[in-house]
Amino acid sequence: MPAPDVLRLAAFTDTPEGGNPAGVVLDATQLDDAAMQQIAAEVGYSETAFLTSDGAAAGDGDARAYDVRYFSPVAEVPFCGHATIATAVALAQRDGAGAILLNTRSGPVAVQTQADGGDVSATLTSVAPAVHPVDDADVDLALAALRWTRADLDPALPPRIAYAGARHLILAVRTRARLADLDYAFDVLKAYMSQRDLTTVDLVWRQDTTTFQARNPFPVGGVVEDAATGAAAAAFGAYLRERGAVSPPVRVTVLQGADMGRPSELLIDLDPEPDAGVRVTGRAVRIPEGSASAPRPAGS
Repeated sequence: MPAPDVLRLAAFTDTPEGGNPAGVVLDATQLDDAAMQQIAAEVGYSETAFLTSDGAAAGDGDARAYDVRYFSPVAEVPFCGHATIATAVALAQRDGAGAILLNTRSGPVAVQTQADGGDVSATLTSVAPAVHPVDDADVDLALAALRWTRADLDPALPPRIAYAGARHLILAVRTRARLADLDYAFDVLKAYMSQRDLTTVDLVWRQDTTTFQARNPFPVGGVVEDAATGAAAAAFGAYLRERGAVSPPVRVTVLQGADMGRPSELLIDLDPEPDAGVRVTGRAVRIPEGSASAPRPAGS
């Protein structure tokens, strides 16, 4: 069987040198799990998305539905926001902008794409989110792996586990300098996250009322850090709403990737209803063939 075409796009940016790179395979109908995992490892981005079914009428206007799976270089993940944005933009570039429905392991995710000249953006609506408390002992273990202390945390935004398709530990810090100084124990944090089914640790700093800076360690995916994490942004939006830290309806901006040299912008829209899906918007652009600008997994 010939090798499938793998598209490469940078998500949550308008330049190939920014954002978070994702692989996209628009026709993975003939690939088994092992083949998808091998391709994701060879691509080397934090995730590669595989459409495992042809688009079928979704029963909702002109929307088309696809089954999708996401693989990091070392494992499958239930949902990936930046690869969802990249996939939706790739479909819009091929078929024209409009509505699609992606059936993920976490549930159906509606996506709307918009074209403005040559630029294409996409807005995903997450599955129903949830926010859970986290034990103090668990927080202390995470802080030890990060080489942080309780004094580094912002008491106005206490630690929580947030979910909007994948589980993330939310840790807010007092200062931008603390966020910038990220030097964690990779294997220790990986083991901690694996035991708790965490996809990333979402480290955030509040820049102003509706703007946050973020960093996302992703050792369980074999990647030191994500440059833009749409799944974490959706979960973080649910966290902000649950905590009453913002007043919906509201748009929140998350700036990520600057400390990696890959600046990204993620836009979160929140409705007042506590169980409403969180909308996350971003652009995506093709990465030129042969580009060396994309980050590689840990150890590569």
